[in-house]
Amino acid sequence: MKNAWTPRREKLQKGIIILPSAFTLGNLFFGIYSIVAVTRGDLISAGWFIIYAGVLDTLDGKIARFTRTGSHFGAELDSLVDGISFGVAPAFIMFELFFADAQWSWTLSFVFVTAAVVRLARFNLEQGGEAKKYFHGLPTPAAGMTLASYYPFSQTPLFAEYLSDYPWEQIAPVGTVILSILMVSPVPYAKFPKIGLRTSKGILNSVFVLTCLLAALLEPRYYFFTAFLLYIMWGLLRSVLNGLLDGIPTGDPLLDEDEVDERAEVRAFDYGHLSSRGPDDYQLSNSDSAREDPA
Repeated sequence: MKNAWTPRREKLQKGIIILPSAFTLGNLFFGIYSIVAVTRGDLISAGWFIIYAGVLDTLDGKIARFTRTGSHFGAELDSLVDGISFGVAPAFIMFELFFADAQWSWTLSFVFVTAAVVRLARFNLEQGGEAKKYFHGLPTPAAGMTLASYYPFSQTPLFAEYLSDYPWEQIAPVGTVILSILMVSPVPYAKFPKIGLRTSKGILNSVFVLTCLLAALLEPRYYFFTAFLLYIMWGLLRSVLNGLLDGIPTGDPLLDEDEVDERAEVRAFDYGHLSSRGPDDYQLSNSDSAREDPA
């Protein structure tokens, strides 16, 4: 009976092993489909396909950790796919929107893709394909989805009424360069919060994630672009604040380092155990002291 179940178990294990890679390849599918949509002039669908790729990119790593099927192959495949879905595809959208008319502005798309692949390569080397506490630099998916979610957001009534008069043709190139710099910068960015019900922090994270998920489902055109901008600015602000706090001295800079702190705790030490001198030694010391004493 045990041998009869062995082939089924092996098939099940193989299915579980390829499951994270299947999500990764789904990420690739939507990245390629986004590029195809741009060539057809459907920029709204192109932006949403990159968002779909981001959802699958989030799930493949979590599934790999949950099923304990993570591998070096999966990490490398994920990075290669991310370079297409969150590097090439968003850069192609920006090229079609803002960079197609000028002669050399297409190089901004090249700069963005270069920063994206360099960021992914550095991530694999420094953090082994998985962030420990935080990301070193803006994650490539976050940068790519920021560009991808711009056009759907630009089609909203809010944008048409309050933001359409801004010079987006000048803002877009500057924003693309800033995102490229942030990807290869050392600015720390937070990971996806750990959810759970065992601790107060886990409960708060769960409420936060559920709120974000609800907002994304109800108002996706407004949510994604706004959320990614807030994420980018929060990382920058926290990095600046941490830098300022690190520069604040913990003590009084006017005090000399050799000055004794009168508030320090006074401790009495017994040095008797450090000496093995006998009675004769003490007499010798007393006589030496008597000779040195001018009195």
